Amino acid sequence: MTALPDFLRIDPDTRRVSLDGRNPAFYSDPNRVYALLHEHCPTFYWEEQRQWFFTGYDHVNGLLRDRRFGRQILHIANREELGLPEPLPHLENFDLAERYSLLELEPPEHTRLRALVNRAFVSRHIERLRPEIAELAEGLIDGFEGQGETELLSAFADIIPVTMIARMIGIPDAMGPQLLKWSHAYVGMYMFKRSADDEHAADRAAEEFSDYVKGLISERRREPREDLLTHMIHTEHKGQYLTDDELVSTTIVLLNAGHEATVHQIGNSVRVILESGLSPADLFRDEAATERTVEETLRICAPVHIFQRWALEDVEIDGLSFKRGDKVSLILAAANLDPKKFSDPLVFKSDRQEAANLSFGAGIHFCIGAPLARLELNTVLPILFRRLPGMRITRTPVVKDVYHFHGLERLDLAW
Repeated sequence: MTALPDFLRIDPDTRRVSLDGRNPAFYSDPNRVYALLHEHCPTFYWEEQRQWFFTGYDHVNGLLRDRRFGRQILHIANREELGLPEPLPHLENFDLAERYSLLELEPPEHTRLRALVNRAFVSRHIERLRPEIAELAEGLIDGFEGQGETELLSAFADIIPVTMIARMIGIPDAMGPQLLKWSHAYVGMYMFKRSADDEHAADRAAEEFSDYVKGLISERRREPREDLLTHMIHTEHKGQYLTDDELVSTTIVLLNAGHEATVHQIGNSVRVILESGLSPADLFRDEAATERTVEETLRICAPVHIFQRWALEDVEIDGLSFKRGDKVSLILAAANLDPKKFSDPLVFKSDRQEAANLSFGAGIHFCIGAPLARLELNTVLPILFRRLPGMRITRTPVVKDVYHFHGLERLDLAW
């Protein structure tokens, strides 16, 4: 068996693991640890997180679809029954913004909300955005091509996803930098070992974000436009319209989910392609090759690593008994590296014809923005490598301390 690094302890007999998720030795290269977990203990109790985690592809894929587990628990049980603490007063604004989030709801509320926005995100409607995405990418490259170097995230990756999702919703391009600030603070709530400062920053961002969206809602009620926010305001589902609180939660989750992961993935993809030593011209030689390349980058360097689920009833999985109200975590990025499903899982192979990656989840909470993210990646990556042949990394990339997200602080390139 492979020797364990000093920062990782695994006891296969008890299936217990000790690991600091904010240790740079881990989050800088989590795939190495995931490979060790597959070898020693694919299902394990993470002591620091006080929770059971699953890394096996079949378990993760199955649990994402298993209706005995869900993203919500308080619709079927109360806090006292489950022994959950009361909400924290300093997170009042964040909790209100999350109350009707698509990510956190179960049917029937989830079904109603998703039905109202799903049409805008299906592939056949998203495809119409390809020329606009390409034009945006080409224009950004025009701005730095002549310099012979750039920092890719700030000059390119940060801008495209937030601009496109904002335009879909009906938010001016000029709001892009502010949306990024709110989003970065907001998603700090999802990081491991978040601090009190992280929580206060997230709550302030939620309050300001919500106030801005409420102002937009008022504008669209007075002056409807051809945008997603107007569609959500004026479209009914079985005789019901979205309330203002539902509109705020849905708009915020679409803005966050519509760009945060894609920013990480553009940087991750460029890095893994350049470090692979493979020919970009070959990887992007045609549409089919481009799609395979994008899917392989999503498999090997996913931007979001973990999703949690509540047990909605007593259930047994992999020899473990869970009670109603227990929480489990699924490491999507580790499932993408399961050696039972993928040959040489730590190697970038653009010609794989194996299992589909789970980077966007599965089941009823499959990422609603997946078609948009895939379109953006399939559009901008070929343009970037075509416009900048000879592109190379000039400074060792540093991974951001934002686990369970996975992305770079910066990516310095020259050509």
